[in-house]
Amino acid sequence: MSFTAEKIVTRFAPSPTGVLHIGSLRTALYPWLYARQHNGKFVLRIEDTDRERSTPAFEENILEGLKWFGIDYDEFYRQSERGEIYKKHIDALLADGTAYVSKEEPKEIGERSEVIRFKNPNRVVTFYDEARGDISFDTTELGDFVIAKDINTPLYHLAVVVDDFEMGITHIIRGDDGISNTPRQILLQEALGAPRPSYTHMPMILAPDKTKLSKRHGALGVTEYRDEGYLPEALINFVALMGWNPGTEQELLSREDMLRLFTLEKIQKGAAVWNIDKLKWFNKQYMKKLPFVEAKEKIFAYLPESLKSFASNNTRVFEKIVPIILDHVSAFGEVKIMAENGEIEYFFEDPEYNAEGLFWKNDKNAERTRNHLVKVVKLLQGISADDFTVEAVKNTLWKYASLAGKGNVLWPLRFALSGRDKSPDPFILAEILGREVTLRRIEKAMERIDKIVRRK
Repeated sequence: MSFTAEKIVTRFAPSPTGVLHIGSLRTALYPWLYARQHNGKFVLRIEDTDRERSTPAFEENILEGLKWFGIDYDEFYRQSERGEIYKKHIDALLADGTAYVSKEEPKEIGERSEVIRFKNPNRVVTFYDEARGDISFDTTELGDFVIAKDINTPLYHLAVVVDDFEMGITHIIRGDDGISNTPRQILLQEALGAPRPSYTHMPMILAPDKTKLSKRHGALGVTEYRDEGYLPEALINFVALMGWNPGTEQELLSREDMLRLFTLEKIQKGAAVWNIDKLKWFNKQYMKKLPFVEAKEKIFAYLPESLKSFASNNTRVFEKIVPIILDHVSAFGEVKIMAENGEIEYFFEDPEYNAEGLFWKNDKNAERTRNHLVKVVKLLQGISADDFTVEAVKNTLWKYASLAGKGNVLWPLRFALSGRDKSPDPFILAEILGREVTLRRIEKAMERIDKIVRRK
């Protein structure tokens, strides 16, 4: 069946029995892209007929996640509010004999003794899948399958077919776990006189060990990724390429790129494999694209409260370390880890450390190390506060460090400024801290070394 661009209607039909996860996001993204690029309609349908497991909280999570990604919809429905529509179609199927009330032998006390079954014509059903070609099923093995518990309670297959019919859905784009459902649904479509939609089934997303993807493998709900500091542009780019590619080597795709390049024919057959490192790579690329002000705000949001006060009172220092922090994290949530590991606080407060850390490798000569720092102080005192830049500090110290040994001079300087084995180079640290703080920290380092000398 073919459709003109004006008639294309796609849908996303999540069940509010869990949060919006990575697989659900992709199931929403592909039909949204297809509808939007053809100026069609995108329908959001909440399939909440499972009253025991469906909750308003899960529905809210789904809506919140879609909003975060900018996946908007043109129409919104809840199956729980469509009972009369289902009843009308069940009545019609019973009236024309394509469905019947079946007396059942209850398996347990209290179970229903009758259900509504579909009278299976027992034939081969063939349908065309945009990604996989023709697929055929012999429906005989399905028997007369149950379509409703009673006149008021349709089961999944009937409710889905009725909804797609009533909502004018032209293209069903869903996970390949839906392939086995398609024969039943086509039989019901024919019984209801509904047109057959176009079908496209997406490959599964598997864990790295090729098992079913789950939270155990790091696959969180999408709002959890948001809370961990991932960017929606990165996550949606990553998810888009898990089962589809534009046929080029391009990996970074904007929403406009996806709308321009997306085709159903390029949806892959083979399963996609979850790769958290690849997601982090995508996120880092998009973090680099952020305007400085936005990056600064996001980093500030993830700082511990104690460091937020430092950052607010030392805006010059904070702005200087934003690029350093960005270089060390793949998601803004990792700023918390940096802070917990002591990788940020030393920019704002003089560090506490063991004086032995000032010695370069096997050179434990305290007097020689102190003399290097004395020389560094004298050289740095010749630079004004206004000119205390990376270039000025490096140009001032480089000749002496080259003669005396770069490690012997620059290691104790860097450790004096940061108190850490790993930190930016001392020239960068000196510019960030400024002339006054740099000289003060070196003086404190010399005092620590003096204590070692006196002990000896």
